[in-house]
Amino acid sequence: MLLKPNTNWTANQGISLPTVMANTTISKDFFQVDFSVEEPLDCFRAEVMEDAGHSWEDSCVEIFLQNPAKPEEYFNFETTSRGFLLAARGSGRENRTLLNNAQLAQVERTKQLASVVGDFICWGMSVRIPASLFGLDSFEGVQLRGNLYKCGDKAKTPHYLSAFPIETEKPDFHRPEFFDILV
Repeated sequence: MLLKPNTNWTANQGISLPTVMANTTISKDFFQVDFSVEEPLDCFRAEVMEDAGHSWEDSCVEIFLQNPAKPEEYFNFETTSRGFLLAARGSGRENRTLLNNAQLAQVERTKQLASVVGDFICWGMSVRIPASLFGLDSFEGVQLRGNLYKCGDKAKTPHYLSAFPIETEKPDFHRPEFFDILV
């Protein structure tokens, strides 16, 4: 699926935006998203150097998933181009519980080395999330709802893209009412 900008958001107006493709797959044990990113150099930032850092400030791809075992809760998995991950759970933007180091280690991240082509940087990230993080034995028979995002809040040119539209006045990814079926 192609991630698209909300052109009503002022932050996305009048700028050259990244192109992001995402492929989702689900198996008994894992939900996987493979992201392919091509972004203008002004959109690229890679300064976060650890898990649980401010990933959204860098060039970042994000997976937000409603918890199938507890539908009032959702998880956010935010991965930088270098593979550093911030992940949390909760029912809204506030009072989120960060996943601990052992839980973060269960989320497999495979990065594609970034390369510069003209005025663009190309990179990729695959993220594999185990069913066990949701308290499930398996994903069999589960329909996953969520949204996929690309952002870079502190890039020279901040930008915000999503797989499914978010009908808000300004960028706001913590909006489960705009989640849709991912697989």
